[in-house]
Amino acid sequence: MSTPVQPSTTSAFFVQSAISFGVSLVACAVGIAYLPVNGWVRAFLGVSLLYVVTSAFALAKCVRDRHEVTSVAGRVDQARIDKLLAEHDPFHN
Repeated sequence: MSTPVQPSTTSAFFVQSAISFGVSLVACAVGIAYLPVNGWVRAFLGVSLLYVVTSAFALAKCVRDRHEVTSVAGRVDQARIDKLLAEHDPFHN
């Protein structure tokens, strides 16, 4: 039987991604806070930033879920094929 290689994320990549996300979020928030506009515009931009962040998390979750479903279906199909090949006897009439 063949075992598919599962891609794994290293802890360094995870930390780099988390730091990058934090820095970009703080930079946008500070940029909005120091804009030379009135409070309503700042509030609108702040809510817009939060909406973009939550939408990005939702999209990432949907992409991850779809990938997991296809990988599980692929593994089930591969297990069925492996079982059929293991049970097949080419010399049996």
